[in-house]
Amino acid sequence: MDTLTIGAKGISVSLDLAVGHIAAMDIEADGRVLKPLHRAPWVGSPRESLPETLPEGTVRLSGDFLCAPFSTSDVEVAPLHGWPANSQWDIVENGAIAGGWRAVFRLRRKVMGATIDKVFTLRDGHPFLYQEHIFSGGSGSISVAHHPMTVMKGGGRLAFSPKRMAVTPPTPPEPDPARGRFRLAYPARASDLTKVPLAAGGTTDLTDYRMEDRREDFITLVEADHGGPGWTAIARHAEQDLVLVLKNPAELPVTMLWFSNGGRDYAPWSGRHVGVLGVEDGRTAVGHAASLGDNWLKHEGVATAFALAEGRSISFRHVIGAVPFAGVEPPGGLESAPDRLRVVTAGGAARELPFDGGFLRIGRSVPA
Repeated sequence: MDTLTIGAKGISVSLDLAVGHIAAMDIEADGRVLKPLHRAPWVGSPRESLPETLPEGTVRLSGDFLCAPFSTSDVEVAPLHGWPANSQWDIVENGAIAGGWRAVFRLRRKVMGATIDKVFTLRDGHPFLYQEHIFSGGSGSISVAHHPMTVMKGGGRLAFSPKRMAVTPPTPPEPDPARGRFRLAYPARASDLTKVPLAAGGTTDLTDYRMEDRREDFITLVEADHGGPGWTAIARHAEQDLVLVLKNPAELPVTMLWFSNGGRDYAPWSGRHVGVLGVEDGRTAVGHAASLGDNWLKHEGVATAFALAEGRSISFRHVIGAVPFAGVEPPGGLESAPDRLRVVTAGGAARELPFDGGFLRIGRSVPA
């Protein structure tokens, strides 16, 4: 496999250059190696054993990747989640920086005429990957999302920065019972994440990932106005760690959750894609055309694309990390300081982690 692995003290990250997916992420802590990101069980299988029509990004489904656009490419022809998730990236820079390591990758193809760079930064002693994507030039508008996936052997508990609402799309991911199953109601809306409507009636607690709930579900969370970073925390029970995903809500105003727990019976999923949670922070609706057109998020005042133009660049940043965590309940809050991230428990106790507090550019203006 064509990969590049970079490292700093206590952390390493590998990128699959064929599709721009993170193939591995290892964090050393307390004598353990934490592996916060998922890799599909069929990755590495002979290509002829997989469906011919499968996009390369699904063939090599791993870790995190850039979606541009998110979901259907119905403005410019491309596979699911666009060329950044399905085609070759080249190494532009790769070397040590003060206190860490930095690598820059460039997509060989252009998207809407734009050149796309992916920048990875690791810092010694920081349990985080700092990512930035930069779109230079182009025309029209592009919807974007990150697609980090974690996996749990024994379920887990989820916590989030404040959200305004949680909304499911008009139709479920797997409406045909001969092919898969789902649990949430479609369409549905909730303001309390612990009381999300179920298809069978009643409600469910979205913050409780239970392995016995075999399902394929998708729901969009809209960030509330709170002035801090947007974040998702996953306390994985069996793994005894805490996976952290952070964003700037001004850049990526929605978090789309993909619950993939044995809910697809057809190849290559075949009921074996279990315990997976996608935490897909984006500036998008579902599909490129939908993101550019009239959609429900725009009615809520939420941007669903970036405008591209020659002579102009846009960028957005994202952070993924993990730390050992023996607690059952996830934190009650995350607080960013210039050089620390405070993880605050529900009881008020705090743990401090080395963190680049300025990286996410919270409070700075963002291009439309």
